[in-house]
Amino acid sequence: MVRRLRWLGLVVAISGTGAWADYSDHPELKLSELTSQLEAFGYTESELVDIFRAAEKKQSIIDAISRPAEKVLAWHEYQNIFLTERRIKEGLEFMRAHQETLARAERELGVPAEVMAAIIGVETYYGRIAGSYRVIDALSTLAFDYPKRSTFFRKQLVEYLQLAKEQKINPLEPKGSYAGAMGFGQFMPSSYRAYAIDFDGDDFVDIWNNEADAIGSVGHYLKRHGWKTGQPITLPLKKEQFLASEWLTDDLKLSYTIAELPAAAAALVSSSLPSDSLIEPIEMETEVGPQQWLVFNNFYAITRYNHSRMYAMAVTELSEALAAGLREQ
Repeated sequence: MVRRLRWLGLVVAISGTGAWADYSDHPELKLSELTSQLEAFGYTESELVDIFRAAEKKQSIIDAISRPAEKVLAWHEYQNIFLTERRIKEGLEFMRAHQETLARAERELGVPAEVMAAIIGVETYYGRIAGSYRVIDALSTLAFDYPKRSTFFRKQLVEYLQLAKEQKINPLEPKGSYAGAMGFGQFMPSSYRAYAIDFDGDDFVDIWNNEADAIGSVGHYLKRHGWKTGQPITLPLKKEQFLASEWLTDDLKLSYTIAELPAAAAALVSSSLPSDSLIEPIEMETEVGPQQWLVFNNFYAITRYNHSRMYAMAVTELSEALAAGLREQ
């Protein structure tokens, strides 16, 4: 009888998974704990109940985050998404429209205008495609129904609710990516609160609708994550300069100094950077075979925005295309 009751309990537990009425009733939502975290921002428990009662689980969000493009595509397939004539053309239009803001951001923050534009171009097609999921749905779904990264997304959910009070917005309204990233530059809530800046002097930080704040915020993010003005991002190697496989790793961190590289590789950059500068050889698959690059500190800074070599390379190549397009005009 005990065994049968245990079996029936297991059946109920399995069949009941996901059977709560709404997120306010979700077993993973610790309402009293959340209220204590947010009461200083003006939230009451009843207000939080109303918010989570309105939040919706989206299976498409879980499906999307389980198969990000950076994990399922080869480099040349990923590259073809972002290095298109249209994205370059619209990028040049964006840069012309915001020339003064980009120039000021470059002067004050030290990040090239084309790099800031390229990140916004990769993230949201220059603000045109900023996401179709309600942020509250994305963060609730991932906080409570995606155990693999629930700790991270529960933190982001708290940050988002704090941000909503600071911005005086209804937390049920803003839309973003399937991961809950927001605005022109697709900042996660914690990044919004830590790195977004008021760049037009109106005493309000708005990266949803204000291109100046979005541009300044992207530049500020990179600066705070170690961007070094005037230094390179990548250097492509010719076939005869390729390094042996033991030099290649999947680690995003820079593993070597220039002085530690084989002499032929070190000679390519030793005249322009100090010998103790950090560097990493990487290899990715193109349509015609493997390609190697030496990547530098600024490449690593871009990976702080999105922890992917392919992402950083797409930003780099788009920025180079934008810079070349400006020179031709």
